[in-house]
Amino acid sequence: MSEEQPRPKKFPWAIYWLILAAIVLLALLPVLSVLFAAFVANANGCRLDEGSVHSCMVMGSDWGETLYTFGVMGWLMLATLPLGLFAFGGWLVALIAHRIAWRHTSRRQSP
Repeated sequence: MSEEQPRPKKFPWAIYWLILAAIVLLALLPVLSVLFAAFVANANGCRLDEGSVHSCMVMGSDWGETLYTFGVMGWLMLATLPLGLFAFGGWLVALIAHRIAWRHTSRRQSP
């Protein structure tokens, strides 16, 4: 009677992909807000700039101040893009270190 060998645990790729997706999303959020504001303003024939609030009627209500806020939030990308790049570097170092340690322990446990 032979005993079954325990299956080695798989590397947790899903966790790393979720963390990477969160880093990318947070880094690009200001860019996405500017794109949203520009899309809504252009679709409704409104003027959008960061100098002042312009009236923009969307579905019967004035969205000018909201679009202005979304447009000005684009300046946050001056902070979020470098921070996202730094976080990506940390993520990559953690991934490589974990993968090397995981491979080392899985080789040690296999017969």
